[in-house]
Amino acid sequence: MLTKEKTIGEFVAEDFRAAQVFRKYKIDFCCKGNRTVDEACENKKYQAEDIYKELANVSNLQSGEIDFNSWPLDLLTDYIEKTHHRYVEENSPVLVQYLNKLCKVHGERHPELFEITELFTGSAHDLAEHLQKEETVLFPFIRKMVVAKQKGETIETPHFGTVESPVTMMKDEHTVEGDRFVKIAELTNNYQIPADGCGTYQVAFKMLEDFENDLHKHIHLENNILFPKAIELEKTF
Repeated sequence: MLTKEKTIGEFVAEDFRAAQVFRKYKIDFCCKGNRTVDEACENKKYQAEDIYKELANVSNLQSGEIDFNSWPLDLLTDYIEKTHHRYVEENSPVLVQYLNKLCKVHGERHPELFEITELFTGSAHDLAEHLQKEETVLFPFIRKMVVAKQKGETIETPHFGTVESPVTMMKDEHTVEGDRFVKIAELTNNYQIPADGCGTYQVAFKMLEDFENDLHKHIHLENNILFPKAIELEKTF
């Protein structure tokens, strides 16, 4: 149901196809998904009503998307780890290698490659630490809450006090990565290959674009579905 009170993140949580609409208008649905469409359009050149119409068209189509919003939280944490965390772990070192090669071969003619490489290398490093915190602290606690609720048991107060504490930290770190990729997209002219770009250029930029898209879905699943539901679950104990 389309309501102007609904946040961008809620639209995408209910139907991930809505993300296509927000990407079209360059509206951040993951790190800044807590805004309404009207709020996102305040300083933009497009009209909110146009976006609402496209969202309505999407919602009227038969969906083939997975309904992550209906998943139990322990299953969702497993999916995020095995799909999105693994994606980051497997692709980060490969991309760093490609980008370093581009700097050596094309850096003189395309000095922006050095900044792109620096940004992505920083992202790869920080994401590795970020994923470890989720896998060793936050996700295990969410799974513990799910099991306790199923068994009708209570849970001990964790060392971090409340689940909102690590959630806030994770969301702040998501914002840092989102901002990094906004800059990378600008420097690559939205991943356009220059006229003198070689095969490595094409592969690296395609991988960068795919990495950003995967990161957006990854952050969306956490910020807009997993984290709010974990906070609500904790309140039931």
